[in-house]
Amino acid sequence: MQNVLTGPHPLVVPQPQARPDGPAGLRAKAMELEAAFLAEMLSYTGLGDGSTSFGGGVGEEQFASFLRGEQAKLMVQKGGIGLAETIFDALIKAEERKHD
Repeated sequence: MQNVLTGPHPLVVPQPQARPDGPAGLRAKAMELEAAFLAEMLSYTGLGDGSTSFGGGVGEEQFASFLRGEQAKLMVQKGGIGLAETIFDALIKAEERKHD
């Protein structure tokens, strides 16, 4: 249940996020981070930039980031660049040190 402060404008206080469940959760978070990194890198390549003939405009620019994000997720699902595995290994080692 969420905490709610009363008053003229009730405010929902965010609850602490649950930690990922074991190795599967840590791997999923590592993959999310790699996808975010790849999406940012794809934006610097010009991928999704508007065409000059029939495209362009603010709407196209805004939705191009969604396209890059989905393309980055697919890249990670297909093996990515290995960043997720490196992050995952570091997270597992950090968890092991914490429990020692």
